[in-house]
Amino acid sequence: MGCKSCSSGGCGTRNADGKVAGCQSNGGCSTGGCNKMNVFDWLSNMEAPGQYSAGMGTFGADMPGMGAFDVAEVRFKGGRKEFYRNPDRLELVTGDPVVVDVPNGHHIGHVSLQGELVRLQMLKKGAKNNGDIRSIYRRATTRDLERYEQARARDSATLYRTRQIVKELKLDMKLSDVEFQADNSKATFYYSAEERVDFRELIKLLAGEFKIRVEMKQISLRQEAGRLGGVGVCGRELCCSTWLSDFKSVSTAAARYQNLSLNPSKLSGQCGRLKCCLNYELETYLDALKDIPTVNAPLQTNKGVATLQKTDIFRKIMWFGYDSESNWYPVPVEKVREIQDLNRKGIKAESLEVLQAETPEKESKGPASLNEDLTRMDQKYREKAGDEKKKKRRKKKPNALTGSGKPDASVPTGASEPGVVKPAPANARRPRPNPNR
Repeated sequence: MGCKSCSSGGCGTRNADGKVAGCQSNGGCSTGGCNKMNVFDWLSNMEAPGQYSAGMGTFGADMPGMGAFDVAEVRFKGGRKEFYRNPDRLELVTGDPVVVDVPNGHHIGHVSLQGELVRLQMLKKGAKNNGDIRSIYRRATTRDLERYEQARARDSATLYRTRQIVKELKLDMKLSDVEFQADNSKATFYYSAEERVDFRELIKLLAGEFKIRVEMKQISLRQEAGRLGGVGVCGRELCCSTWLSDFKSVSTAAARYQNLSLNPSKLSGQCGRLKCCLNYELETYLDALKDIPTVNAPLQTNKGVATLQKTDIFRKIMWFGYDSESNWYPVPVEKVREIQDLNRKGIKAESLEVLQAETPEKESKGPASLNEDLTRMDQKYREKAGDEKKKKRRKKKPNALTGSGKPDASVPTGASEPGVVKPAPANARRPRPNPNR
């Protein structure tokens, strides 16, 4: 959903009186996400200090005596963001289209962030505030936007034609996106490949057919999924296309620590790699695992050998089971340590049933009560369904006189036996006599 199709008017458009249209959320979008990698400007309603003190160090050393930071963050197609300087102090609003300086031409992007948050973003990404930062020319006019739309209209056709050329040249690469520059003089082709690709012949063909300067940029599979976007199995938009900008390596050890099934179809995201969200709660699980004993061998009991089946990390309960039985017995981690100490001394512990009887109820539950909550819920819905069936039977019970489920109009409702009619109330209307009888 782009800003131009936003139901609130578009964050980058202005009304007849000159005010910015849109949802007025000061940097965020309250209509479902107008662009990728949105950033909420939480300092938009705060006035910047008029003069910086010398003790602020990095945050005020480069601009003494000036209130507003003159660098803005500009967003381009696919969520790509870069920093540009605003030398003319243009009054910009988040979402405004601006014409910026690029090598050998100009391009159009949308302001995504400005003010002191840009300074923090530069510190986070390691960008230096020096003369290498390019400038913002002006706010984009209607004519600029029309030419930009004409350039963007070439994206789809160019992408399809380039894929055909890649197939003809038999290059082992996957072309995912094309971005034309606003002045229609250059196009950047984004592709992914597992090995090094020699695309010199491809560049010659593309430059000769489309009459443009060509730039090939290789991206990872995670970056490709972030540019294309989509919805994950959780029902939300992909993290890589909404807020995640730095991709950390994910290993199968993260799934093992969290007791997840090593099923590639469930652990892989739309990029084909392991899901980035496997790292979100990994530190919490690692901290909880410090209290869980390591079971390298089965437990030796009087009844037999008990094998570890399952571990509840946060409740600190471990389930063991015998090979000859299908029941699992929950044992607290303290009891497991005691049994391991006895086994090291060559002593067999009591059976798990005895340990289960000795364990307080609040610490552990028997195998029959492991699914007590589910059983209670099933019983609740079973009783509810039974009550509904009884009500339907009462409604469909046949009438004693007519033999149907509907009462006879000539017989009062209170009739209980055939031929026996109870007297009607005094205020009840008497039925009309039938002249044909």
